[in-house]
Amino acid sequence: MSMELALQTYIAESRGLLEEMEASLLNLECAPNDQQQIDALFRAAHTIKGSAGLFGLDAIVEFTHVVENVLDRLREGELATSKTLIDVMLACADHMAVLIESVAEGGAELSHAQSQQGCHLLEQLQPFLEIAEPEMATPSPLPMTTSSLPASEEGAGGVWQVSVQFGQDVLRNGLDPVSFIRYLGTVGQLQDVCMDAERLPGLERMDAEACYLGFNMTVSGVNDRQTIEDVFEFVRDDCALSITPLNHARQSSSSQGDTPTDSQVAVAVAEDSATGSAGQALPAAEATGAAAHGARAKASSGKPARFIRVNAEKLDELINLVGELVIAGASGALLARQFGNAALQEATASINGYIEHIREGALGLRMVEIGETFKRFQRVVRDVSEELGKDIVLEIQGADTELDKTVVEQIGDPLTHLVRNAIDHGIESETTRLARGKPAQGVVRLNAYHDSGNIVIEVSDDGGGLNVDKIRAKAIERGVIRAGDALTDREVCNLIFEPGFSTADSVTNLSGRGVGMDVVRKNIEALRGTVDLDSEEGLGTTVRVRLPLTLAIIDGFLASVGGSSYVVPLDAVLECMEMTPEASQVADGRRYFNLRGEVLPFMRLRDQFSIGGTPGRRENIIVVHAGDHKVGLVVDELLGEFQTVIKPLGKLFSKVRGISGSTILGSGEVALILDVPSLVAQAIDGERLHDTSHTAERH
Repeated sequence: MSMELALQTYIAESRGLLEEMEASLLNLECAPNDQQQIDALFRAAHTIKGSAGLFGLDAIVEFTHVVENVLDRLREGELATSKTLIDVMLACADHMAVLIESVAEGGAELSHAQSQQGCHLLEQLQPFLEIAEPEMATPSPLPMTTSSLPASEEGAGGVWQVSVQFGQDVLRNGLDPVSFIRYLGTVGQLQDVCMDAERLPGLERMDAEACYLGFNMTVSGVNDRQTIEDVFEFVRDDCALSITPLNHARQSSSSQGDTPTDSQVAVAVAEDSATGSAGQALPAAEATGAAAHGARAKASSGKPARFIRVNAEKLDELINLVGELVIAGASGALLARQFGNAALQEATASINGYIEHIREGALGLRMVEIGETFKRFQRVVRDVSEELGKDIVLEIQGADTELDKTVVEQIGDPLTHLVRNAIDHGIESETTRLARGKPAQGVVRLNAYHDSGNIVIEVSDDGGGLNVDKIRAKAIERGVIRAGDALTDREVCNLIFEPGFSTADSVTNLSGRGVGMDVVRKNIEALRGTVDLDSEEGLGTTVRVRLPLTLAIIDGFLASVGGSSYVVPLDAVLECMEMTPEASQVADGRRYFNLRGEVLPFMRLRDQFSIGGTPGRRENIIVVHAGDHKVGLVVDELLGEFQTVIKPLGKLFSKVRGISGSTILGSGEVALILDVPSLVAQAIDGERLHDTSHTAERH
């Protein structure tokens, strides 16, 4: 692994570890004595610090070293969990993120304000340290003396004889062998460290770039073999490692006081000869993402777990190639049907079956659980509620619901605004809640679930709900609606998504400027999604975001109108049937379909998209649904199921209502993909407008 690739892996892993730190700190507020959370918190900081040393990231090492010391005291029970400590640690995690992002940006220097913030945090950490250590902000050197602790003071850890022989390519790979020994000295106590020079060749045969170093040593204070193995995980494939347990008695008799031995002098010589020494305890297994992740998974489950980190661009390229494979497979199947060759049709059917499995597997690689995104909002709720002086808790449901990683990455900002809006506008003050007979603590809920091939994300609160009369009055004042418009309460509430619309009585740091909810809707619509809300005054509000599971490939149902092809997402299709003249009724200009006694509104795609020509004698209807609403789409022909590779529309057509994308058929023809939620909304709105105008005419 090149150092540049290892650095990128470290950055990605550190971001994940910082998220774990934040989650552990927030969990400690609810369970201050949860030792598992405290241990996880310490391990995350320890890993970030140790790994930073491998790349000479001194700023991260120096700052995180102080954080680690405080967490070590917390872990040992010398400190008690308190709100003040958690506040400082959350701020420290934020600053560590700033330091890591500066590395990600190519080593960009911190601003003056950021540097001052780091110094301020170090000052805030000092009271949590029993003794101010002057060397605390300086990387610790390699121990040069043998531990003189008797066995009774070594703690519960065991004693081990460790022998390691590094491979000849270690230096060429940019690694410092002595760094691993130094790091081992932070995990346990090193004794009798000596260099093994058996492999050292004569000067005439020595390769200056090759490594011939080996070390033998005794390590005490380590509970298990795995801890020592993890130290060398990063170089495990390029070293020979032997770990043998010893007893405390032998360890006790080998103590040599504080006088440096020949073996330790040998280590110092080795350090001078090694290249790239960072002068700091360096990590091993904890240095990079996959290795550290695998080690933690193995320790927690008892079973080895294997992971591989893949560049996102390579994954996107794979999805694109699978999409082209789907198109090529459809083309082959079409040609097989045209030739009428049964054997060829059977072969193409078999190939298409495998293509479908490949498609599902490739898409599965991009599917991630939304729970990780939801957990990030614990910090948002905590900080914003404190800023507003409200007591609010976040409840999460459906965290294991999966959706495309691309969607997850782009939904974060809209959800953040919805959560902040629920806290600011939705949840009342403690005094108001108590006066209304509610608990003093408000609740914001995040929920996710699958529905008809889409994922639905709900942001709800148990606050005061929306004031319909106030929204209506504001909408009339701004000219959004007219005074005589007949709108349901739900439609009035959804007016808050109009640009510049706000009912806030005052402007705060969070809201009230009329900017935000319209941007939320635009961002969600850019993902081919929809957003609406339900609210009941005095009880709360629920904002419901509906998104496609993936932005790449879907199963569709192919239909044609006047020679043009359209694809309906298969998950939105309920049934298909012939539309007979007797079943279709037209009354007062309204179009509806008698579906086994149920009144079903319908729209003709020929009229919707202004397609010329005359309909055939036989028409068909596709019954689709979006949420709780059902609508019929009238087409000329039903062509069956079709795997659809979604191609985005250009800017020129991005505003066309009812169309969400395009695809290429096996024949090379372009087919448009219908935006079912938009068409359903248009059909329902058309019925309501008709009812409104018809009522006005009668009056």
